[in-house]
Amino acid sequence: MALTAEEQTYIEQLYDDLIKSAKRLKTDEDIAFVRKAFELANEAHSKMRRKSGEPYIIHPIAVAKIVASEIGLGRKAIASALLHDVVEDTDYTVADIERMFGPKIASIVEGLTKISTILDQDASKQIENFRKMLMTMSEDIRVIMIKLADRLHNMRTLDSMPEYKQVKIASETSNVYAPLAERLGLYSIKTELEDLSLKFTNPIAYNEISKKINETQIDRDKYIDDFIAPLKKIMDDNDIKCTIKGRMKSVYSIWRKMQKQNIPFEDVYDLFAIRIIFDHPDDITDDKARETCYRIMSLITNVYEYHPDRIRDWVKKPKLNGYEALHVTVMGPQGRWVEIQIRSRKMDDIAEKGIASHWKYKTGEKGNNPGLNSLIENMKETLSNSESSFDFLDDFKLDIFTKEIHIFTPKGEIVDIPKGSTVIDFAYDIHTDVGNHAIAAKVNHKMAPLSQTLYSGDQVEILTSRKQTPKIEWLNFAMSARTKSLIKKALKADKSTDIDKGQRMFEKKQKELNLCLDSKDIRHLREKFDINSDDEFFYQLGSGQIKENDITEIMTMLDKQKNTKQDGFFTKFWKLGMGKSSSTKDGKISHKDTFVINDAEKRFSLATCCNPIPGDEVVGYITPTNMVIVHKKDCPELKGLAATHGEKIVTIEWESYKGKSYEVQINIEGIDHLGLVYNITKLISQEANVNSNMLHFETKGEIFTGKINLFVQNKYNLDNLIRRMLEIDGVIKVSRCE
Repeated sequence: MALTAEEQTYIEQLYDDLIKSAKRLKTDEDIAFVRKAFELANEAHSKMRRKSGEPYIIHPIAVAKIVASEIGLGRKAIASALLHDVVEDTDYTVADIERMFGPKIASIVEGLTKISTILDQDASKQIENFRKMLMTMSEDIRVIMIKLADRLHNMRTLDSMPEYKQVKIASETSNVYAPLAERLGLYSIKTELEDLSLKFTNPIAYNEISKKINETQIDRDKYIDDFIAPLKKIMDDNDIKCTIKGRMKSVYSIWRKMQKQNIPFEDVYDLFAIRIIFDHPDDITDDKARETCYRIMSLITNVYEYHPDRIRDWVKKPKLNGYEALHVTVMGPQGRWVEIQIRSRKMDDIAEKGIASHWKYKTGEKGNNPGLNSLIENMKETLSNSESSFDFLDDFKLDIFTKEIHIFTPKGEIVDIPKGSTVIDFAYDIHTDVGNHAIAAKVNHKMAPLSQTLYSGDQVEILTSRKQTPKIEWLNFAMSARTKSLIKKALKADKSTDIDKGQRMFEKKQKELNLCLDSKDIRHLREKFDINSDDEFFYQLGSGQIKENDITEIMTMLDKQKNTKQDGFFTKFWKLGMGKSSSTKDGKISHKDTFVINDAEKRFSLATCCNPIPGDEVVGYITPTNMVIVHKKDCPELKGLAATHGEKIVTIEWESYKGKSYEVQINIEGIDHLGLVYNITKLISQEANVNSNMLHFETKGEIFTGKINLFVQNKYNLDNLIRRMLEIDGVIKVSRCE
């Protein structure tokens, strides 16, 4: 459908807003270059529309505006953002882009173009797209920043998508894109991605927290003003020019704290943080700025008492993504702890726009960020040594989720490695050759195994032997993605020998049984052992992980099935009890249709990881046997499945499921007194008519805690029971165990 005159006018207005927001477009030549990209994209997408019905070109313009104003990149990145879907969705090619805009733009656009085919039939397309994006990232970091902008706009407009896609995309976002944005220092984008992800994976929690934030805003604003007033005075008295403001914590961070500490919104004390940003003219050195941070902290502690265990110094030792700030938590009015973040204007710019700010403050297009360079190098090694898409995603997430610790070498030099790392991780961080030949270590001058976990401040000396070689069991205690990838790389050299051995054993077994199996038969055979490739099957056979006797019966059956040409191999396979049970009802379940749970539907089960009950926000995962596993929307395991198998997520409608009770567990806390336990049990068994198979109460002094297993019909029954429990004298808190 062609654009209307009104739509074209609106598009031009959006483009004008983009140009006004792009502070790094300095010259007429810059603007003309971006205009050329816009006109090509507008023409290429002129007959395309998004799911919402709006003209498709609105999306590239929005992505380009995020790139320009929220990340702060220049004309090449803005032009690439405008063109990022042209090659994928239209007849234009990468060669066309190179001819019109040059090799750099073509390279970035190619990196952003999604893959039409995937390496592994079972792999999620999104993982493979992400994998290619990261491979291109090693050539130009702008690829990943534009991709993050693309994901951010998609999340902002996710309401127009069906629910199963909302869950899939939101889960990918929280699992991969948000932590990646954090690792690159794009904190504003990371925060918004997390909030939007929660909005679609747990809308009830998101809406409740948002509502309570709005309801408490007036009281909170007054508290912040009262807290800041003496700080402003002492800064003025000491001639420190700065801005002091309060910043509300994100919905997602508040929700995470509520989950982690199992507390209600009202008990989250640090709902906001105070930020002090002082001027940092170009003629002030970085060292001088750091001195100012410490001076400001000293002045703050003259006003408020500080918490000695809540000081975070990223000024002396910045994070790997370049983040610099000094955090101190102080006791404010009304006995409330308040976090204060101290930064220079430059530090704040880097904190908000991450590595993009290094184009502004460093020379050269790639900037000069050692942490970023290390991340890219580690990523390249992980990409080259991961054998499957899911190995890659698991290894990559290890790196982007973990924080750093500081380890000392025997000479007193500091090495930063991921939190939770073991001795073997440290050995490989020093040098690949040291890791390959490591046999043990001295940790703080005491002998330690390669599996020992290290902590910040440890001094470590690696002991090596030329006779030592990497062992497959090292993968069990290696924590960093880089270490795992290097161990796998070393093991690959030996693996080819076992593959050849396994292939010879297989051929010999065929001759012994007088069989003739082709590649399709081998695929059926390895599927029995849940193996994804022929090489892996032959490797496990050659290395003794699969015994010859284990495959003899299946090989014979395959050959017989092939010769008799009866109904499919798997039909007989399942009938003989060698596979998993099949669906109990005809008809393939589609992720595009709503799966209705009622009394007649038998093709589902409830996930044991999150124990959903009727009334919970739920979605389903379609198994290979055409069954649906029902998960709560905010279940961590479901988020992982949605991120890697998005095409198997299905919307659930819980129509009815009579005659069933569902087991849940609740925690209860309160002040002990005579008759309290009796009142609780009476409510459960007599008044609420709810069954229970476990009650456990403990008393320490006047405080009692309890756990109760209940059988309820739905969430409404449970919520009603919890409400009535809270009315019992002495009961302070009742919560459902997640």
